[in-house]
Amino acid sequence: MVTKPLTKNIDMSRPPLDFRAYVAAAGYQSMRVIAKGMTPADVLQMVKDSGLKGRGGAGFPTGLKWSFVPMGTGAEQQKYLVVNADEMEPGTFKDRLLMEGDPHLLIEGMLIAAYTIQASKAYIFLRGEYFVAEKALQKAIDEAYAGGMLGNNILGTGFNLDIVLHTSAGRYICGEETALLNALEGKRANPRAKPPFPQVSGLWGKPTIVNNVETLCNLPGILTYGIDWYHSLTKGSDHGTKLCGVSGKVKTPGCWELPLGTPIRELLEDYAGGMRDGLKLRGFLPGGGSTDFLLPEHLDLTLDYDVIGKAGSRLATGTMIILDDHTCPVGMVGNLMKFFAHESCGFCTPCRDGLPWVDEIFNDFENGHGSEKDLAILHDHVEYLGPSRTFCALAPGATAPLGSGLRHFREDFERHIKEKRCTYK
Repeated sequence: MVTKPLTKNIDMSRPPLDFRAYVAAAGYQSMRVIAKGMTPADVLQMVKDSGLKGRGGAGFPTGLKWSFVPMGTGAEQQKYLVVNADEMEPGTFKDRLLMEGDPHLLIEGMLIAAYTIQASKAYIFLRGEYFVAEKALQKAIDEAYAGGMLGNNILGTGFNLDIVLHTSAGRYICGEETALLNALEGKRANPRAKPPFPQVSGLWGKPTIVNNVETLCNLPGILTYGIDWYHSLTKGSDHGTKLCGVSGKVKTPGCWELPLGTPIRELLEDYAGGMRDGLKLRGFLPGGGSTDFLLPEHLDLTLDYDVIGKAGSRLATGTMIILDDHTCPVGMVGNLMKFFAHESCGFCTPCRDGLPWVDEIFNDFENGHGSEKDLAILHDHVEYLGPSRTFCALAPGATAPLGSGLRHFREDFERHIKEKRCTYK
């Protein structure tokens, strides 16, 4: 039985499987399962029962999200599916692996999702710099049309689906689903007020589901092999597998498909090879740049959404950024603050003005001009930019490494102030 459904076809030493090879490897079998008589409601219930959570960062139950789309004869008939492939979270590269390595898997997942919400048109909103993924996806889309898996009356089900590949101009804010929809409509990528939520009024005012690449790539296995199989993949309380990446000064940085519930220590030591010789682990961001620092004492926690949440951080994208004892935590956090300040859409005052102010303070620390007053200002910004204080989650995400960095590595900030320089250089 397949134990690594996301990566079973991926071999980066060769091009991805073409349509015929993908079908020969049991690809698109989920649509044949649907064609045997499953209704959209049947598929929705199966996804709910699977316990699949969104893999884009929030971890929201996928089936529950889909259930908010109005269905039935009285509902809006034109619906859209949008794939968030604008992967710009610092330290995150899992979706790139899937799109470059097995683009037909994403298309198959899109077919399932679109059938469930009865969307006749779907868009892949792709990060502009992902040139290899763009080429692989467009080739796969063309092959799927030629093979009868896209277009009209797919497998005799009466279901029609067209897919459009849209390469974005590339802004981090497009990770927020309503900013993505504005960008797709040709508008400035600012978040929208909610409600209404996209499931009711999304792209061009029509019901829309926005899902992450990895989330959709989980669907073919669930439909093909069943819920019991999907539940059997995990080691913990969450279901299925997860693409987990590690970047930083480890021996073998990379990305691996692991059962949810795998201990963090196993990911770091067995898969990433441990720290490079002469270096020690000092901390890590468990789910990309917008998560709180965890410490070596947290290595025996498991890769589960609730477990990481109770420890004070988020599993989010599942891609760890490592902080070693030869790297300055002030410089690391400051680098993230520069990124977030640059990526603010400028829509709301705390984010537009607060993050550049934080960036200025970190520049002062690096140039030997930091003060105790600056530390107090940074602590204030953790509150001012926190959850419910800004229009979207960009600034609250930025406060995660900032606030936890101040808590765990305060002595490094104070050393910058006292010695008026970075002692790691």
